[in-house]
Amino acid sequence: MESPPLFDLKTYLQSKQEQVNDELVRSLPPTSSSRIADAMRYSVMAGGKRLRPVLCLAAAEAVGGCSEDALIAAVALELIHTYSLIHDDLPAMDDDVLRRGKPTCHVAFDEATAILTGDALLTLAFQLLTSPEGTAAVPADRRLQVIHAIAAAAGYEGMIGGQMADIDSEGNRIDLSRLEQLHLMKTGALIDAAISTGAILGGGTSEQIRHLHKYAQNIGLAFQIIDDILNVEGDPALLGKAIGTDKEKKKSTYPALLGLEESRKLAADRVKEALQALEYFDKKAGPLRAVAQYVINRKC
Repeated sequence: MESPPLFDLKTYLQSKQEQVNDELVRSLPPTSSSRIADAMRYSVMAGGKRLRPVLCLAAAEAVGGCSEDALIAAVALELIHTYSLIHDDLPAMDDDVLRRGKPTCHVAFDEATAILTGDALLTLAFQLLTSPEGTAAVPADRRLQVIHAIAAAAGYEGMIGGQMADIDSEGNRIDLSRLEQLHLMKTGALIDAAISTGAILGGGTSEQIRHLHKYAQNIGLAFQIIDDILNVEGDPALLGKAIGTDKEKKKSTYPALLGLEESRKLAADRVKEALQALEYFDKKAGPLRAVAQYVINRKC
């Protein structure tokens, strides 16, 4: 009996990234219509893996839904993610000068413009999520669920709370449990929201969403562990930013706490748990399975 063909993640990612990028172009204000419009486009279209939007679309497919119904939410998630990067890069935060191989927003424009650009992208995300045109095919109760989930993930109980905890932990040695909780908020919350949003918009059952939540939490932590490792030994040319910055800023990271080898093992364990959570699903979850392997093997 022949083995089933391997899932072509590269082609899948390329297709979904193009779909998301096309919708981002349509959603952003026109170039040169204002300084803020230019800064928004500069930051959003600077590149990136579009991982959160892809996970959102893949989750909709995994529960048997149509990814088109989740496209606007996927775009909104990318806008929120980009806003968070702009603010993270500011002098008051990480003070980074490169992002995705290009000058960060506050370097390319100025600090005030960068702050307002982040604010504008966050606001645009919720403008899109509440647009009747963009979500007409989805029942109102599902739309409300999605807006609530994304707002919670982006707020003080999620991404922002995690960022604050990250700042508070600089220069302090925290235990593994606190480090995990920090990253479940800072990185994991928006990844979890992307996957649950896709599942909700795809018409997923509560049981499907429960399994996907377990997948999302493990993928979010694995992604952060690999991020920490790449900051130690990654290739700056591939990453599009400097390495070694976590150590310079005395950040709490997995390699600092566990060492590189133990961090790699922990990331592999997290991916294994993520894949186990997907055993509940059929081949429609193939993209999510492939993304799990991608997370552990990525170089940028």
